[in-house]
Amino acid sequence: MGLKGKLITSIEVKCEGHSIHDILHTNMHHVPTISRSINQFEIHKNEIIKVGLIISWNYDEGGQNKFTKQIIEDIDPHKKSIRWKIIGGDVLEMYNSFTIAVSCEPQWVTWTIEYEKKTEDTPEPLIELGIILDLNKDIEGHLVKN
Repeated sequence: MGLKGKLITSIEVKCEGHSIHDILHTNMHHVPTISRSINQFEIHKNEIIKVGLIISWNYDEGGQNKFTKQIIEDIDPHKKSIRWKIIGGDVLEMYNSFTIAVSCEPQWVTWTIEYEKKTEDTPEPLIELGIILDLNKDIEGHLVKN
């Protein structure tokens, strides 16, 4: 059995938090053009962004191209939250399970990563958290500029 952990960060945003939720919920296909880290986005199942949708991302991690395949586990339009479970890709080489959740309030965006490490020597997913924070900054910058 691995070691479970949770990382939570809340970021004050200059734009409305619901605008970030809207991009992540209804306009995910725009993320590769907004983000410096996300290179490609693909929908594998369904056409509408809803629970059960399977998506994949290619992203840059320290100059290396990485891949993640995810399923949307939960969307709450009233709470402006989304939760993705990683079901394939590079992250699962080090973690038995990995979920990412975002919750958007008017001036705050909260990201949560829940994970289970394969071994005690596996590092905390701080690099992955950094990529998420960069994505948040890129989306916020895009929204403030427009």
